Amino acid sequence: MKQDQTLTPDNTQFKTFTDATAAVDYLTTLYAEAVTFLRTHFAQALTDAAPDTRIRAFYPEVRFTTSSYAQVDTRLSFGHVSGPGTYAATITRPDLFRNYLIQQIGLLLQNHKQPVTIGTSDTPIPIHFATSGDDGMTVPQEGAADFTLRDVFDVPDLSTTNDDIVNGTYVPPDGVAPLAPFTAQRIDYSLARLAHYTATDPDHFQCHVLFTNYQFYVTEFEDYARAMLRDPDSGYTSFVSTGNQEITDGDAPIETPAKLPQMPTYHLKRADGSGITLVNIGVGPSNAKTATDHIAVLRPHAWLMVGHCAGLRNTQALGDFVLAHAYLREDHVLDDDLPVWVPIPALAEIQIALEKAVAQVTQLEGYELKRIMRTGTVATIDNRNWELRDQSGPVQRLSQSRAIALDMESATIAANGYRFRVPYGTLLCVSDKPLHGELKLPGMASDFYKTQVSRHLMIGIRAMEQLRGMPLERIHSRKLRSFDETAFL
Repeated sequence: MKQDQTLTPDNTQFKTFTDATAAVDYLTTLYAEAVTFLRTHFAQALTDAAPDTRIRAFYPEVRFTTSSYAQVDTRLSFGHVSGPGTYAATITRPDLFRNYLIQQIGLLLQNHKQPVTIGTSDTPIPIHFATSGDDGMTVPQEGAADFTLRDVFDVPDLSTTNDDIVNGTYVPPDGVAPLAPFTAQRIDYSLARLAHYTATDPDHFQCHVLFTNYQFYVTEFEDYARAMLRDPDSGYTSFVSTGNQEITDGDAPIETPAKLPQMPTYHLKRADGSGITLVNIGVGPSNAKTATDHIAVLRPHAWLMVGHCAGLRNTQALGDFVLAHAYLREDHVLDDDLPVWVPIPALAEIQIALEKAVAQVTQLEGYELKRIMRTGTVATIDNRNWELRDQSGPVQRLSQSRAIALDMESATIAANGYRFRVPYGTLLCVSDKPLHGELKLPGMASDFYKTQVSRHLMIGIRAMEQLRGMPLERIHSRKLRSFDETAFL
């Protein structure tokens, strides 16, 4: 192999744009050319002799330079850079992110009155990501091919695939600041993981995401989805189940897979992507972090936790709702990315939507609503059997924090929402009261509890439908943005 030779696509031309749609069209062209180039040469390498040159293609990029501060509406938390300088972002899957890119680039052009430059970056596209989505092409494991894969094609580089931008620790090596919260390779990494963990393609994910730790809600969600598909005025177009099974008819059959993925995921879709995705993350903060780490790259408009919890107050009953307005973080999975001293504020827009949804579904308002719903601190812990430990320490901390409920996912999801600038909220349903002798055991479910559980998912859906009607600038508020924030949402 000739180590000093590298074969790359011919088109490396940089172009300047003042129209967002045209800019995204060119991004799409560059990306398609790069991926086609890699796939073609990879297929040849698998069937013919090993190439005698390195095969390499690069992600396209958006680059923007301004010499002045923008005069923008200070209520807007995104769509502009913080000061003079050069900013850039590598781009992947412009087909998937087309509407998002048109919107974000359009705001940049509008607010700064300066053009953007589109061209190829200096970041290679790993062959694993270039071939994803092509069912007829699989990258063999190291040693399975007749040549050393990484000698010919680029492979994922974890040293440059990280969360430094969103964590606020990124230091531009060349003075070029980030334009977006994620790099192309970080996004590709998560898109691949999403398909693996959820058994549905990233293309199906909607802008509003519900997380649950209760399998019953999956059945409820499918029933609701089918009812919506039977209603021609609902605005929903299809329902996607595990294994990318998609139906448009509310009475169409769906096969039950022989083996469920780690995080079964279901999508009630709308034509503009503003539908609802439900993810059953199971139990534990690790799963909660994994799911949100990867869904975040899709830039959802909101995610909510609608799971079960332990009620910590004697005045609570099984089936009562808990609306979190603060979080006690003892899950530990995010300590290295988001220190525990960082406050996780309640977001007014989400809180109002959830409270209105509870009132709408239960037909209770004002002071009467307090009979079945309590607002307060939710504690998230990483030990499911915490009750078996010496309770003096945990119970004291729970009391000092004014916690009213405890679970294993909510604070993780909220904290990752804060970290990734994704609006978040939590509405839980009390399923046990371990400090008061009501453990989660078979046969303890009352009629009231069963009624509340059946209402719970619908409350989450109604809250998402309210948020769908809000302008983006209201949902993506300034509370989630830092001093020196990326222009892209």
